[in-house]
Amino acid sequence: MSYAHNIESDRGLTLRMFFTGMMLVVMWVILGGVLYAVGLSLGIIVIIGAAGMFGQYWFSDKLALYGMGGHLVTPEEAPQLHAMVDRLCQMADMPKPKVAIAETDMPNAFATGRSPKAAVVCVTTGIQSRLTDQELEGVLAHELSHVAHRDVAVMTLASSVGMLAGLLTRVALWSSMFTNGSDDNQGAVGAELLVMLVSIVVYAISFMLTMALSRYRELAADRSGAILIGRPSVLASALVKITGEMSKIPQRDLRKSEAFNAFFFTPALNGKQGSSVASLFSTHPSLEKRLAQLDELERQLGHAAS
Repeated sequence: MSYAHNIESDRGLTLRMFFTGMMLVVMWVILGGVLYAVGLSLGIIVIIGAAGMFGQYWFSDKLALYGMGGHLVTPEEAPQLHAMVDRLCQMADMPKPKVAIAETDMPNAFATGRSPKAAVVCVTTGIQSRLTDQELEGVLAHELSHVAHRDVAVMTLASSVGMLAGLLTRVALWSSMFTNGSDDNQGAVGAELLVMLVSIVVYAISFMLTMALSRYRELAADRSGAILIGRPSVLASALVKITGEMSKIPQRDLRKSEAFNAFFFTPALNGKQGSSVASLFSTHPSLEKRLAQLDELERQLGHAAS
């Protein structure tokens, strides 16, 4: 169900979020079962899982802003940006999230937060300097759609499974490297290898599930944001402009932001995605696919108006 009265819910997105959530619960159970089988107490497993999910859920907005060098801004500090968000929230009939600015030349925007009531919409100084007011408003409508669809919280929780699995893989790997080959330690080595193997599998599955959800949610936000402003062509213009400008950003700066790609308006990548195999690991659908949807939506809205 949408958090905004004038932003329609996306049934396909809702079903995908539910399926992803159920599969991630299964991944948690498998990972916990292996840890229990190799001797870790049930209490410790619950504490590890709860701490990981709580940390990701409760501090996601602060971690994202810190990682991007962002900071909250008041209406007095950024009156034009706040005015845009105010207008869009009024159009969408939704509560206003916090507004932030990240001091980086990379043109992008993202929404984060543990829930719609604790959401933050952040834009970079790079995107502000490159887009027109109408284009920036289209990007903000896209990000507010993420908040309305509640997919920000789902993506945040989904990433916690992969993070824990990746951490356990590293711990098991380092433990096996520093365990000698005596008979007394053969059982410990086998347990560490089992944890590492299962963690790798869980990480791979959770990663693919998260990426598939991420690609669909971007299309859903494009559609809802374009309908909200009533001009899909404006959002398409912003997409083309930002994608082109991304190639001018130093590769070093793009690499620093790769961890946030799943939450960005456009991924911090230089160039096209490439092969269809590579697209499976992409956080976003291709530019061509996003533009095709917006072009079709522009025609539909044009026919409806006429």
